[in-house]
Amino acid sequence: MARILLRRLMMLVLVTTGVTVICFVISRMIPGDPAQMMLGPRATPQAIAELRGRLGLDQPVTKQYLTYVHDLARGDFGTSITTRNPVLPELVGYIPATLELMLMAMLLSIAIGVPLGVLTAVRRDTWIDNLGRGVAILGISTPTFWLGLMLMLLFYAQLGWLPGSGRLDLGVSPPPDRTGLYLVDAALAGDSLAWRSAFNHLLLPAGTLALASIGTVVRLIRSSMIEVLGEDYIRTARAYGISRGRLLFVYALKNALIPFVTVLGLELSALLFGSVVIESVFAWPGVGGHVLGAILNLDFPVIMAFTVVASVVYVAANLLVDLSYLVLDPRIQAVG
Repeated sequence: MARILLRRLMMLVLVTTGVTVICFVISRMIPGDPAQMMLGPRATPQAIAELRGRLGLDQPVTKQYLTYVHDLARGDFGTSITTRNPVLPELVGYIPATLELMLMAMLLSIAIGVPLGVLTAVRRDTWIDNLGRGVAILGISTPTFWLGLMLMLLFYAQLGWLPGSGRLDLGVSPPPDRTGLYLVDAALAGDSLAWRSAFNHLLLPAGTLALASIGTVVRLIRSSMIEVLGEDYIRTARAYGISRGRLLFVYALKNALIPFVTVLGLELSALLFGSVVIESVFAWPGVGGHVLGAILNLDFPVIMAFTVVASVVYVAANLLVDLSYLVLDPRIQAVG
């Protein structure tokens, strides 16, 4: 356990360092002067030179990078070129909305994808298997932005069943801010109206994100279950008269989940990057929409901060995957 944690912490440092170097170099290669962009097109050369001096842009590139890393270590991600506000507090303010969207999408993909994957494996080469594989291929191959627009057109514009944008209906007050997650905060406050409104607003964007990952979950669980169901210990357990449900969900599924957990860690990162597109489609006030605006405005401090945070999330997700291996199969600890 300690060796795994140490290796992952070292990887976190290496990945974060590499990401900061790449982002810093790219930000200096892109045409444009941050001081000029902050002051506007009518700024005088003297004002631009003074601001460049305050920002340290007149220093050698190596010194600029060391200063940037030093500021990162203190939690200072710089100042946004667009809003002139510190980047980190702004980014933190958008995180709860994105986190709620990601958690709901992950919950939907697991709740739908795992049972469907097991069912297609058990009903192999039947119409149920063909239907499940068709759904999986459709989910993997469909662009998320197009799928989001089609779902919005159907359930919002045509049927009027679900809202198309935002986190709450007009006239519904946000619940008291405890976690930033509206579903959790509304449940803690006992506000059923805000909870229903937040849930309805989550369904379309979270469902769009989930459909993109359900296909991966179904295909992986199906192939793993087919392989596990052919093992000798499964045939032995079946010969001993163990019930079908216990055989599938206690003996077979637990071992089939090991390769799935690997992909689950990667899917968390995919959901984070996928939220950039989905949040722009559904006007979701999260990190993705904020970063997309920064990309359009060449707001590099915001872009670099998001990239660093995403790299940390990616390594942390893989650390959780490694730890979950030990729960699913303690024999891995001896190998590690």
